[in-house]
Amino acid sequence: MFRRAKQIVLLPALVVFISSSTHADENLDFFESKIRPVLVKHCYECHSKEYGQAKGGLVLDSRGGIRRGGDSGAAVVPSKPDESLILEAVRYESFEMPPKTKLSDDVIAHFEKWIKSGAADPREETDKPIVQRTRAEIDWPKAKQFWSFQQPQKHDISGEFENQIDGFVSRSLKKNKLAPNPPADDRTLVRRLYFDLIGLPPSREEAAEFYLATKEDRAKAIQNLVDELLASQHFGERWAAMWLDVARYAEDQAHIVGNNKTLFFPNAYRYRDWVIDAFNQDLPYDEFVRLQLAADLLTPEDTTDDVALGFIGLGPKYYRRNSPEVMADEWEDRVDVVSRGFLGLTVACARCHDHKFDPIPTEDYYALAGIFASTEMWNSPIDEKVEVAKNGHAKEPKESLHIIRDKDVHNIHVFVRGDVNSKGEVVPRRFLQVLSEAEPVAFSQGSGRLELAKLIASEENPLTARVIVNRIWAGYFGTALVGTPSNFGQLGTPPSHPELLDDLAVRFVENGWSLKWLHREIVTSKTYQQSSELSSNSMSSDAANRFLSRMNRRRLTVEQWRDALLKVTGTLDSAIGGPSLTPDDRDERRRTVYSGRSRFQLNPLLAMFDFPDPNAHSARRVATTTPLQKLFVMNSPFMVSRAEDFLNRVESESGDINNQIEFAYQTLLNRSPQTDELELGKAFIESAGWQQYAQVLLASNEFLILD
Repeated sequence: MFRRAKQIVLLPALVVFISSSTHADENLDFFESKIRPVLVKHCYECHSKEYGQAKGGLVLDSRGGIRRGGDSGAAVVPSKPDESLILEAVRYESFEMPPKTKLSDDVIAHFEKWIKSGAADPREETDKPIVQRTRAEIDWPKAKQFWSFQQPQKHDISGEFENQIDGFVSRSLKKNKLAPNPPADDRTLVRRLYFDLIGLPPSREEAAEFYLATKEDRAKAIQNLVDELLASQHFGERWAAMWLDVARYAEDQAHIVGNNKTLFFPNAYRYRDWVIDAFNQDLPYDEFVRLQLAADLLTPEDTTDDVALGFIGLGPKYYRRNSPEVMADEWEDRVDVVSRGFLGLTVACARCHDHKFDPIPTEDYYALAGIFASTEMWNSPIDEKVEVAKNGHAKEPKESLHIIRDKDVHNIHVFVRGDVNSKGEVVPRRFLQVLSEAEPVAFSQGSGRLELAKLIASEENPLTARVIVNRIWAGYFGTALVGTPSNFGQLGTPPSHPELLDDLAVRFVENGWSLKWLHREIVTSKTYQQSSELSSNSMSSDAANRFLSRMNRRRLTVEQWRDALLKVTGTLDSAIGGPSLTPDDRDERRRTVYSGRSRFQLNPLLAMFDFPDPNAHSARRVATTTPLQKLFVMNSPFMVSRAEDFLNRVESESGDINNQIEFAYQTLLNRSPQTDELELGKAFIESAGWQQYAQVLLASNEFLILD
């Protein structure tokens, strides 16, 4: 009786199984009789591996391909005809496919019925490439012997050196029969420290306080001043400019269609403010890297750091968002800024072919590009009150953070010779082979951004610490230890002091990736504090100062120069952070780091004084001397206003003309005028007036050049 009952209970389940199995068979039969023949006849020629075509990134000869879709989205979403783009295409509602002749209403109805019933499809996808290509043959053990792919090592320096930097430089100087310059005088050093650490000149009072302290204990006075400047909120403003160049920070796009500004970034300044604050708070550099690539994945419960994702999210965006060629260009930008910015490698050179000089095969490029193909530029609502579109974007860009998020995670094909319609093998998302101990492991956590960030910001990565140490060094000396700051590959310049670079990189990591530790280590060295005076021996033996026998004279950056003009004229607005300004506006008084950076039309003042093009990553700035620069200083409304402001400040000082000229020199140059300068100034004022004299002083080379 028990056994019979059990059979009765199982019978309905068996009936259901047989029924669903029969239904599945019917759906497959429907596909084979009504759907596949249409695809083969009308679609495969442009969208199949068999024909070697994948127009729009779409292949229709497999279940995976048709469901994944192309650059516009999923062609088929099972049971959801309204979300299946293939129906829009065959109905000629958006795309018109097939392009030659519209399918009959009956055939379109078959597609709709097939999708509604679950889009049964027995076709398996293979990884067979559409286009075969020759792959690079790289001797990986040999490739990894190149200096920049080797782990940096700590080096001991024998001798009496309070600062390791001086030991390495001293060894190099002796080897090349050179001697270091004597220390810079107090005036030169105080101006150097102020400009280099906070981007502003010292006031008369600040300089006088330093001079007094050096009389008691010069070493202690320097140390105290360095600590004070590193703690200043202006430190982040000074050094953020360096990173914004690296990040190709901008607030708009290189092209605009009519008045369409939907691709612009009205809140880009929030990323700039984050960078300034990160430097001021001495955020460890490894965390600084990770947050800019994957803050949303690193701390999903805390969205306050998501603004850091502007590193990618503020990148170039192009119109025709669904074009595969356009998206491929955008992926190249992301790969380029990440690889050159963090790693000092020109990975984007492998987009169309294996890298010609470095061990970076094309598949490595597409492994990284796949990460950004799985990432969406996202206008994230700035708060809960913001009106949101169906796709999760804030409807108004001005009410959003311009960041990124994972979307449609997938691997991509190699585009043979960079042609989006010539597809090679599919490459899993992963890290570079030359920076991996063994075969790189495919990323499995979403797009792979977090896994990538951790590998870049790892102490096991031989490049990351070296690259940022080199960038900071260049900011102080005008030239880097590796003369090509964003190319540590074969075509890059070998380091002038390889052991110094390695030792600094290792100790930087040991000190918690602290950028302020690195800054302090550099500016407290005797190498940094030596004078910039030229000697016949150093000029004949080392004219380029490669071995650092003297400090390099440097022209102020446009940010330092404009900010100095505002400070000495008593008009600088020291407010930290906020929306962007127009730097050549005579009434703008905030610091130049807050200038709007435009890809479409860079501000003339910035462009005139060697500001980098924000359309792409900038490895370093160049210094040019042009007639336009001098004409700007002589005639621009901005400079005339600064001269008026300076005149007002000078005239507020009581006393005769001698005292006023003394005040002017101390305020601008932190020194007294020489006798001939005083007499020349008095004569000029008598003939041309104080305002003209004020403008001459503001335009002087001594004000512009840092010894």
